[in-house]
Amino acid sequence: MSNIDVVITGLGATTPLGGDVASTWDGLLAGRSGIRRIEADWVEQYDLPVKIGATLAEEPTEKLPRVQARRLDRCEQIALIAARQAWADAGFAEPTEEHSDVDPDRLGVSIGTGIGGPVTLLTQNDLLREHGIRKVSPLTVPMLMPNGPAAHVGIDLKARAGVHSPASACASGAEGIASAYQMIQNGRADVVVAGGAEACIHPITIAGFAQARTVSTNNDDPAHASRPFDTARDGFVLGEGAGVVVLERADRAKARGAKIYGRLAGYGITSDAHHITGNHPEGIGQIAAMSNAIQMAGLTAADVAHVNAHATATVVGDVGEANAIRRAIGEHAVVTAPKGALGHLVGGAGAVEGIATLLAIYHGLVPATLNLENLDPKVELDVVAGEPRKGEYAAAISNSFGFGGHNTALLFTAA
Repeated sequence: MSNIDVVITGLGATTPLGGDVASTWDGLLAGRSGIRRIEADWVEQYDLPVKIGATLAEEPTEKLPRVQARRLDRCEQIALIAARQAWADAGFAEPTEEHSDVDPDRLGVSIGTGIGGPVTLLTQNDLLREHGIRKVSPLTVPMLMPNGPAAHVGIDLKARAGVHSPASACASGAEGIASAYQMIQNGRADVVVAGGAEACIHPITIAGFAQARTVSTNNDDPAHASRPFDTARDGFVLGEGAGVVVLERADRAKARGAKIYGRLAGYGITSDAHHITGNHPEGIGQIAAMSNAIQMAGLTAADVAHVNAHATATVVGDVGEANAIRRAIGEHAVVTAPKGALGHLVGGAGAVEGIATLLAIYHGLVPATLNLENLDPKVELDVVAGEPRKGEYAAAISNSFGFGGHNTALLFTAA
């Protein structure tokens, strides 16, 4: 693998805090919560113990033509919206059959998802059972397949260097960005549109997580339900959203005078090989992922000034990650956990939080961890609470860990 500088020139997102990157970032800085009561009939119909979720701030159907929206699963809709935002933010014009600002043969896509289109699958199954085959959409398979979000973005942007769809649970979005880095380093592409998307707030996912006792049941106070690192945390809040970035060869970006948010200097991808839902008790995979990212970037642990923690607000997981951060990096890094405000976006989490990490470097400002009132004494880290923390963060790591023991750490540096 060659050693090519890879920079980020475009950002796009749609999240529970806002329909774009600016509103999402403003929400994180202002300490707003994107968690609210789920307004759907099925919440009461099934008498679910969890009635809250981090639903999108803006409905994707408001941004897409009606006919196009009907042909896409919700996960595909938001991936497309975020990708188009990132593409425009990078300064590229909308591609046509006759012209694109990027050679299609040198343009790639890498967008991960943890689940894909389960809502389509379940909805169409209900139609089949209740009304027969005539009511099943002929677009069912393209709408439910996990590679659908990446495929639709690739078609939309005329990308022919390869379209990839990592599926590694909650690490999928981060792994999508790492995969894009590999494509550029391997000489397969000059520009890659990468990230993650998820939209799986549905009675079966809520019920499954509730039965596993991993989600918060603080239905009476949704805005305070997600409490990473806090002594009162009682589980994560399921969310939906997408984050997409444009990665580009640095020499190409500079030649065209592009705005550069930062540099992806390294990554670490490891697996625990321990348990299907639980992390390794000694955090060996998490530690290795962060250490590998630091080594790839040619830095030392002392150089990492900021860590965007995966911290989902589970009792065991938050402490385990805190211990891993201390062992891999130390206690000096300024830490934040965006899931207090965003909820857990599953396959979209790593990409949206990667964007937040980039913006922390770019603006010299780390958002506070929402709802952190009493830091768990077992979390021996400098976790930002109350107000955003100003500073110079020349290098930062964004952690993403998923069911199955998937660990991905992305290391960004200032441009």
